[in-house]
Amino acid sequence: MLIDTDTYQRILGEELRKLRTRRGWTRKELGERLQSGISLQTLATYELGTRQCSVVRLAELCLAMDELPQNLLARVHDRIFDHEAGQVRVNLADVVADEQPELLPLRRWARGRLAAGGSADVRFDRATLEQLASLCDLRTEDLLMRLRKLSAATL
Repeated sequence: MLIDTDTYQRILGEELRKLRTRRGWTRKELGERLQSGISLQTLATYELGTRQCSVVRLAELCLAMDELPQNLLARVHDRIFDHEAGQVRVNLADVVADEQPELLPLRRWARGRLAAGGSADVRFDRATLEQLASLCDLRTEDLLMRLRKLSAATL
């Protein structure tokens, strides 16, 4: 199993940014909650994935945001290795909001699932992707690419 360090850093940064924004905090507000002095520029480069974060710094960031570091790293791992296995996580609200005509059958299904009270977050495995691609009259890889773009746009 190979790890693409650039991808790992980018996904880690996205997860850190999501944690911060869920709390409604600015980078400055997060920085004020840290025990060590971190510049806003450094926080920004962590979130952009352009600077590597030490284990101690990662733990400090997570704990300041009431998140266990192992939970954050598990989400990063899932996102990276789901993609490698031909899987994708999708928020069905993003599918419903999308306007690509090719995804109309998937959009209809997503609306129905959400209306029935189903979970908005789903994970499609390879077999499901193949069936959905057939319904949408797309190649499986094309559908996978479109769904990954949808999920990346909401980060």
